[in-house]
Amino acid sequence: MNSFNLLPQLDKYINRFNFEKLSAIRIDILDNVAEKIYDELIETDHVKLNFICTHNSRRSQMAQIWAHTAANYFGLNIQAFSGGSESTAFNESAVSAMQNIGFKVISKGTKNPVHFLFFSADKDPIITFSKKYDDPFNPEKDSIAILVCADADENCPFIPQAKIRIPLRYKDPKVGDGTEREALLYDERAKQIGTEIFYMFEQIKINLPT
Repeated sequence: MNSFNLLPQLDKYINRFNFEKLSAIRIDILDNVAEKIYDELIETDHVKLNFICTHNSRRSQMAQIWAHTAANYFGLNIQAFSGGSESTAFNESAVSAMQNIGFKVISKGTKNPVHFLFFSADKDPIITFSKKYDDPFNPEKDSIAILVCADADENCPFIPQAKIRIPLRYKDPKVGDGTEREALLYDERAKQIGTEIFYMFEQIKINLPT
């Protein structure tokens, strides 16, 4: 499927994705998002996705990382970004969840570290840090804003950089913070987001004209 080598642990993890476990309700939601991305890709040949969540600390960061990886995996001309209605920091438990999956992470800084996530020895790393949706690091215009939490949908009623906005909500793993289930909930959410993004991108790839 791809012309590069994924890191071995990550490759095994992705190969275990099981789309058959996705519910019919969830598939309807994912197919709707995939269709909008597909239409934009057909029209412009290049799509910029900006995953939005209030603090840009957990779900939006995970989605950015998975979308970047999936775009490379399927050879799609899609760029992935993330932002929030405010900036905080990429949550340490969320970073650990991505490491557990098989991404190699190098972090620089303390208050709001910049994280470099490697998914392949052949590709540049994914760069992530917490930022507002309109940060200069993100697209200036013509992006698709994908809102992964209800708060972002309410707090960002207008995103001028986005030509399309789509809700794709995920439960916040922070409910497990400070409990014995913390790592489990972050791992589960990272897996769900990865599975669903790979499902969507595979549908886009299958339907693109050859």
